[in-house]
Amino acid sequence: MTTSNAPNMPPTGKGALEKREARLAWGLLAPTIISVALVVILPLLSIFWISFKPVELADLRAPTPIVRESLRGRPAVGGDEATIRYRLRNSSQDTPISNVVFQDVLTEGLTVQEVDPRCSLSGRELKCEIGEIEGGYRDDILLEVTVSQEFIDADTDIGDSEVVALGDADNILTNLDFTLDNFRVVFDGSEFWAVFGATMFYTVFGTIGALVFGLFAAMLLNKSFSGQGVLRGLYLFPYVSPVIAVAFTWITLFDPFSGSANALLMQMGVSEGPINFFGQKPLALIMVTIFEIWRYFPLSFLFILARMQSIDEGIYEAADMDGASPFQKFWFLSLPQLLGILSVLFLLRFIWTFNKFDDIFLLTGGNAGTRTLTVNVYEQAFAVGNIGAGAAVAVVVFLILLAFSIFFFRYISQEEGV
Repeated sequence: MTTSNAPNMPPTGKGALEKREARLAWGLLAPTIISVALVVILPLLSIFWISFKPVELADLRAPTPIVRESLRGRPAVGGDEATIRYRLRNSSQDTPISNVVFQDVLTEGLTVQEVDPRCSLSGRELKCEIGEIEGGYRDDILLEVTVSQEFIDADTDIGDSEVVALGDADNILTNLDFTLDNFRVVFDGSEFWAVFGATMFYTVFGTIGALVFGLFAAMLLNKSFSGQGVLRGLYLFPYVSPVIAVAFTWITLFDPFSGSANALLMQMGVSEGPINFFGQKPLALIMVTIFEIWRYFPLSFLFILARMQSIDEGIYEAADMDGASPFQKFWFLSLPQLLGILSVLFLLRFIWTFNKFDDIFLLTGGNAGTRTLTVNVYEQAFAVGNIGAGAAVAVVVFLILLAFSIFFFRYISQEEGV
């Protein structure tokens, strides 16, 4: 048997190099991961947390003792007597606060004659131990003082001094008390299903309409002609205009009394009287859906046009030689090439339209059958003041969109090769 005299080869160190590269990669990605967590994940987790809490609008601020200081009486000369009043109250109407203590440093020129039994004075430092105060608690702590001439001459406002108030209270946002009442409020009765139906109508028809009109506009401008750039710019006008401006324009245009649309319809004999486009069912929901299509079809138009212009013209020339009609060229040549971008646009537009709030709120305020789930979030959280119910509706919106996204990527996008 022969043995090799070749020396043992040292390890290449590939594993150590890969580990160093991995640590470097994670280090470079750390700022992005932290930013995404702070901007997306943490707010999402907080919404889930609040949705199971009985949180009202007033509960967003933890219960705290609040103290206001003022000087009562009208001292005119040195030696006159006055009263320092500390107005203490509980910021919460329901939650008690325990171990309440407040401290203050008395202003120069005031000599204390009598101190409230709950307070102690050390030099000019005042400390008052109140103990537990119930929800809605209000009380006055009074100190009798003598005013010096220097204080009067300085015209000092003792309310400018800072009073430090401390206390311990149960914070409903951080305790471990949970409830399903918020979801019961959301799903109670037929209101939710009416809102959900309006949301689906607005989302589905708004999304499909924006894609169809975007496709039609892209087909019109896919050929070179004089003034093409100007026309493209006009097509983008609805999308780039401020939403509050275009919404106000539509409201003015379709106003039942002074709108030019009603005047034109009555002059043409189409309508015998004014039509309240944004104030009656189901017309209001149809109008806000048309507004959604008009405002957001330019986005679809841009993406579809860009994809169309990347298609090889040779296949159309071959189709012309074979005698294919314009419809056949669109159906068998253009559409298969556009399915990928149409699929992605459908996903994005569906999610964005489902989450749309400002358009509907500006046009109708959610009235006349246009109350969608996002408008319901606003009304529950801020109009009614039930933050927990508003968060519960937001969770429902998230779960619906999550289920739609899973279905889309599992079935639709694979079929279209996205």
